[in-house]
Amino acid sequence: MLLNISYNSDKNEELIISLVGKPYNIWSLIKIGKIGSPRLQIISASKEISKLLSYDNNIDWCNIELRPKGVILRFRSLLETYGLIIPYYKLTLFKSDSNEYSFYCDTIKIKVVAKTKNSIDFIKKILIQKNRNFVN
Repeated sequence: MLLNISYNSDKNEELIISLVGKPYNIWSLIKIGKIGSPRLQIISASKEISKLLSYDNNIDWCNIELRPKGVILRFRSLLETYGLIIPYYKLTLFKSDSNEYSFYCDTIKIKVVAKTKNSIDFIKKILIQKNRNFVN
């Protein structure tokens, strides 16, 4: 689900919590480690996201936040911040050659490049969390 999360809204917050859970608390942060990715460059995206990204001529970046039941993939367009809220049960992740990763949620797709070891390790952490979520 794609949301404009630029402004604090109780409605949006409730929706995000219902889909991917509350943010991790301090004890979970100690146990899990980093829950935010380094910035990742967006190579391509589905039609609705490409339209948002085409409004400015900057390099398109995103970052990913881990939540207990899913991830939030955030990116900016002009002065607005958008979030792709993906529960683990809807997340599909593909790796193509040369460290390119595609995140799918229903019909929405974002393809990113993970250039650093930290980025690659974080994407592996997403897969581990997804597998743990299905086991529990």
